[in-house]
Amino acid sequence: MGRRWSHGSSFTQVRWATLLAASLACAACSGGNELVGDGTGVGSAPCDGFCYDTPTALSVEEIQRLIAQAVQEARAQGMPATIAVADRAGNVLAVYRMAGAPATVRIGSPDVNGRVDGGLEGISLVPSELSAIAKAITAAFLSSEGNAFSTRTASQIVQANFNPGEGNQPGGPLFGVQFSQLPCSDLSTRFVTGAGPSPGPHRSPLGLAADPGGLPLFKNGTVVGGIGVEADGRYTLDPSLLDHDRDVDELIATAGTFGFAAPVDRRADRITVDGKTLRFSDVGFGDLASTPAAAPAFSSLTAEVGALVPVRGYTQDPPTIVAGTAFGQNASGFAPAPLTDPQFAAEDAFFLVDAAGNNRYPARDSTVGDLSADEVRSVMLSALRVANRARAQIRRPLGSSARVTISVVDTRGDILGIVRSRDAPVFGTDVSLQKARNAVLFSSSDAGAILRALPPAGYLMPDQATPAELRRVDIGRYVSDLQSFLGRPTALDDGAIAFTDRAVGNLARPFFPDGIQGTPHGPLSKPAGEWSPFSDGLQLDLVYNAVIRHVAFVAGLPVDDVPQNCSGIEPLEDGLGVANAAPQLRNGIQIFPGSVPLYRGGTLVGAIGISGDGVDQDDMIGFLGAHEAGGAIGNAPPAIRSDQVEVDGVRLRYVQCPQAPFLDTDEQEVCNGL
Repeated sequence: MGRRWSHGSSFTQVRWATLLAASLACAACSGGNELVGDGTGVGSAPCDGFCYDTPTALSVEEIQRLIAQAVQEARAQGMPATIAVADRAGNVLAVYRMAGAPATVRIGSPDVNGRVDGGLEGISLVPSELSAIAKAITAAFLSSEGNAFSTRTASQIVQANFNPGEGNQPGGPLFGVQFSQLPCSDLSTRFVTGAGPSPGPHRSPLGLAADPGGLPLFKNGTVVGGIGVEADGRYTLDPSLLDHDRDVDELIATAGTFGFAAPVDRRADRITVDGKTLRFSDVGFGDLASTPAAAPAFSSLTAEVGALVPVRGYTQDPPTIVAGTAFGQNASGFAPAPLTDPQFAAEDAFFLVDAAGNNRYPARDSTVGDLSADEVRSVMLSALRVANRARAQIRRPLGSSARVTISVVDTRGDILGIVRSRDAPVFGTDVSLQKARNAVLFSSSDAGAILRALPPAGYLMPDQATPAELRRVDIGRYVSDLQSFLGRPTALDDGAIAFTDRAVGNLARPFFPDGIQGTPHGPLSKPAGEWSPFSDGLQLDLVYNAVIRHVAFVAGLPVDDVPQNCSGIEPLEDGLGVANAAPQLRNGIQIFPGSVPLYRGGTLVGAIGISGDGVDQDDMIGFLGAHEAGGAIGNAPPAIRSDQVEVDGVRLRYVQCPQAPFLDTDEQEVCNGL
């Protein structure tokens, strides 16, 4: 296991050539935003991560135009809608509800036919504004200058099979990502009454949405936000890719994006995963019933048409339209590492910052003595160097380096440091932390005790206008189920297995092995007949009470908002107090790949989580980042890794590294033998 590459600044060697190329590409980004045939602007020529160096944001006038275009299409479709616009940091810039639009939405998968009556399935007291906001934030958070993803893209990549509707295929590559960016996350920032847009990443009221009707917004070639539409009263997903839908929410959102649409070369349908093309939208501008360029002025929309509405916890009251923040600048919460930190600056790193530009999560010592600040810096820098050399999977142009967020935590789940690549998608910020905390929790000797001590999930009855409890789910049941499934009665109680997010994900699928119909479900999942993307098992049950509490708060019920901790929230009927909150579960867990636990010798000391440009890349960046960090910190001893655990002849996985993963070498099998 000799030295695999120089620890010198791999990014610096190509930085000036890349900057020059980017400056030439962005020469087209300096123009206006005249409309062209596909609804993009002349200024929406594709960029590769450098165009937002020039501050670019949505103005009040542009948001008014977006809303007016969407309203015109909604009227032409005869479907009054609620329309939300968010910036790339997740600030909600406007929410407009047309007269007659549904006041609430019903959450539910269209293919479960009533057989799933738990989780969020059938919940119908959710204000429609929350659906629209979640869609807008999802489209903004999933997109970057290298990719444009929509909520339809999200639908494709979170279901039990990839592609949805294709039997005996593994789960979606981002299986479980819908339960990130949660309203209870301790990482996500929150709207402050009386203040304007603030640094993100902001929370999403329902996590990430998989319901078509959320599209990213581009201006001058860079992502400036997202638009979300709710008109049909259903918060759902598309269970099959075998047809093309004329979804009214997607039609209205498409009209809204006219002039701000994603560059064609960056859209999901130009990107493949496992040889399968992703889906961006089932409709185009030619499918619209209106002409967006002819939309009336926003000022002409009377009260009979609709009005801006306040949303508790997200906008001002009385409501108004506010301009967005410019991503990559301090106001957005994402900014480049300063030259006073030359090691990170040389790798083109970005930090999460406050409005004054102060790094929110610099490398620091663990308060429980697990890791030193120097060790944390070493691991983050090592992972960032791997990312800068790695070939991105879900980014254009081809040959781009992976753009990811890197989070390091100690054994309590406390954040010891967060760093980002340039133009990494925003959703990966919260997800990378979920992944790191998940790995450290499941690899610890007190995971079982922590999970058993949590209050039960108090499922609500479906299709009720007021909350009424259906049944409760004991979280401790998942521990005993896992122990029985693995044939290890002390699993999660002895710290004898080093779990990665990939390994936990193996156990959290409705089929084991993943995707193979007719096989048993994983012990952390609901059975196949009871599973849905809105009721997936432990992942949702851990945060269910918190999500319901937030929905109740926004809906105006007499409850306080959820705290910035997703764990330990008691059921609604018990008053939603907090009992035995677990620090490792402060923003929930994630169940798709991209984390490894960190060890000093045979002792667990923390974990690193990665999220951004492909799940195999995430695995590799974390695994090699830990291996190449130097010093006493590294990966788990091979003998205790989860891939040594076998169930009925099937091994759990640990990490999976991609083929030909680097841009500067044709080296293969880079993780083998480490």
